[in-house]
Amino acid sequence: MNRRHFLGAGLGAWVSPSLAAPHDLKLTLLGQALIEHDVSLAAWPDRERVADRLAKADACFTNLETVILGSRAGAPTREALTLHAAGPEVLDTLKAMNVRLVATSNNHAFDLGSGGILDTLAALDAAGLATAGTGEDLARAAAPGFLQTPHGTVALVACATGKVREGGAATASRPGVNELRRGPDGHIAPADEARVLDALSDASQRADVVIAYQHNHDWEPDMAMVPPWQRRFAKRCAEAGASVFVGHGAPLLQGIEIHRGAPLFFGLGNFLFQTEKPPGSYPSEAWESVMVDCAFRKGRCRSARLVPITLNEIGTGGPNDTTTRGMPSLAGDARARSILKRVGTRSRPFGAHFSDSSKGYADLRL
Repeated sequence: MNRRHFLGAGLGAWVSPSLAAPHDLKLTLLGQALIEHDVSLAAWPDRERVADRLAKADACFTNLETVILGSRAGAPTREALTLHAAGPEVLDTLKAMNVRLVATSNNHAFDLGSGGILDTLAALDAAGLATAGTGEDLARAAAPGFLQTPHGTVALVACATGKVREGGAATASRPGVNELRRGPDGHIAPADEARVLDALSDASQRADVVIAYQHNHDWEPDMAMVPPWQRRFAKRCAEAGASVFVGHGAPLLQGIEIHRGAPLFFGLGNFLFQTEKPPGSYPSEAWESVMVDCAFRKGRCRSARLVPITLNEIGTGGPNDTTTRGMPSLAGDARARSILKRVGTRSRPFGAHFSDSSKGYADLRL
């Protein structure tokens, strides 16, 4: 069992024990990380405040929307404007934010072919990050990743739906993504769903907290809306043993639901968004998100606090400066209330409610 699948308690040095309740495992869930540059403190004004906030968790979780460059990288599978690749130094930025658990299943994992997938996994392992969602073959792409924290073990089972390029899905003999496909009738392929649910069931026997992760690009016409088929799948994940469901893909916040005590965060938007597309290519709300501070006890989520953040669409050097754009800052009061109101509106049809947001954050009522 290598570091990709199990990381030791030595990582607890990143957590201040005085900030964690004796019996709670604290996990912060973040939006996706499209990161292509290791940004200095000077170019990221709110870096210290964000880092200090995230350091209170036992660990933080995100999806890595970037291929890490290495010697096995193949020819690009997409045009330069949407090619997401970077050197291994960007992982230092994630580690500085207390990110210790990373999903790699997404539509950009194959941007540099199968070799890029292998290089990314090797770099993540060398950096000491636990991962799930891609692998040397389908069995390893589908297998749970495990992270040991000072307050228990976290397991991650990750998959991706939609826009996985031809050749990017893992097979019994090919590296790739743990793909969850949908048939012409709109239903999830039974074999794919069974593979994910079986992995969650297995993980629930071996970990204190289990994250079910899906990177989804099979959006509704209004991408802020959660597809009914995804809601059904997320509930099955909770029934199979997931403590929490996390989704990315749509570059904005979607609604939240609770099923059998497990929060279902269908879309957490962006945490780092260093896109090279020109300003105005994405809706304004793509530059607003939340960090979710969760506390778990005996596998059950006891609390979930939504902390709004904003990302700078324009880099510090102007509209052509893509190196320093898309960096998170804690949202000011007015924008924080606006972000939380939007999440609340989108969650209300699912029966989820929040505490008063006048303090700049909101607690999910579990």
